[in-house]
Amino acid sequence: MATYRFSFPTMIHFGAGVRRQAGLHLKEKGLKKPLFVTDRGLGALPVCHEFLEELRSEGLGYASFSEIWGNPVKSQVLAGGAAYRKHGCDSLIGFGGGAALDVAKAIALLINHPGDLFDYEDDKPGARPFDQTIPYWIALPTTAGTGSEVGRSSVVSDDETHLKKIIFSPVLLAKAVFADPELSRELPAKMTAATGMDALTHCVEAFLAKGYHPLCDGIALEGFRLSAGALVRAVKEPKNLDARSDMLMASMMGAIAFQKGLGLTHSCAHALSTVADMHHGLANGVMLDHALRINAIPTAERFSRMAQTIGLRETGPENLLEWFGRLKAEVGIPRNLTEAGVPRDRLSKLVEVAVHDACHPSNPVPCTRETFLDVFSRAFG
Repeated sequence: MATYRFSFPTMIHFGAGVRRQAGLHLKEKGLKKPLFVTDRGLGALPVCHEFLEELRSEGLGYASFSEIWGNPVKSQVLAGGAAYRKHGCDSLIGFGGGAALDVAKAIALLINHPGDLFDYEDDKPGARPFDQTIPYWIALPTTAGTGSEVGRSSVVSDDETHLKKIIFSPVLLAKAVFADPELSRELPAKMTAATGMDALTHCVEAFLAKGYHPLCDGIALEGFRLSAGALVRAVKEPKNLDARSDMLMASMMGAIAFQKGLGLTHSCAHALSTVADMHHGLANGVMLDHALRINAIPTAERFSRMAQTIGLRETGPENLLEWFGRLKAEVGIPRNLTEAGVPRDRLSKLVEVAVHDACHPSNPVPCTRETFLDVFSRAFG
């Protein structure tokens, strides 16, 4: 399989085997001791040990930090920063899914920036400026979901309230990405489905988001086409590198496109992660067809374009919503919140968190507390 290099604006090395170029890349930049940031599950797997051995073969020292699990929280970032300083590191490698990459970004921020991590929260009144240097960091995604490897934000939760905080700045972009589809071949089918629905939802919501941004619209629509065609194959044929490559590319395209904005599906998903500790991608997958129904008529032309892009014979909004339902069934995503095991008594709390989320203001239809009450009520089935 061919490999490629392109900048958008991050330098992206894309293709099977490109992970083996990461150590040499750091060495060529004059770096000697990266902090290797990954999650607990990945840290115990052979793929991590093999990668670290390749770093050693390039003559690099390294320190490892793998105390990341679930949705990332501030205490994990602080522990990672302490590890960076303790071991005298000069750079970072983010290796994993969105959690590991978001934590790596946040660690990089705190190395030279003073104060509390949440002092840098996006749109916070009186937020501290991003005015210090960021250590050189590179990203190696092992899932095709959040696209955090090309993103400008880190999403980290408060340990006590579980509320998600968004730290956003272009200075957080990775200096280089090594996007290797081989790294996702061992991902279990359920996680492939959940992360894949996250990538697809990013593309869909970015395309529907209000505002003028034809660049993001084009990227989102092509990312939707790629993910719609590859997700089922990636779930059912885990070794299929073509499907894995298309999903990895769609994931990055979704993350690039959603600088335009997202929508109410993501606000619902963030509420589910906060209230029910549901995996973000799974939450997007469960909610997608339920949440988007309120956008269907006002944005019928855009629904039609998406339906045409994936080759549906009938291209009305209802046809696309039905297709989302069929896709969920094929890849094993629960039809509704009841099937997903969310107790109905969480309804009021879900509404309260969602209405205060930062994603829905860019939804093409204004969302009120009543909107979310209706969406979540229907999503319980």
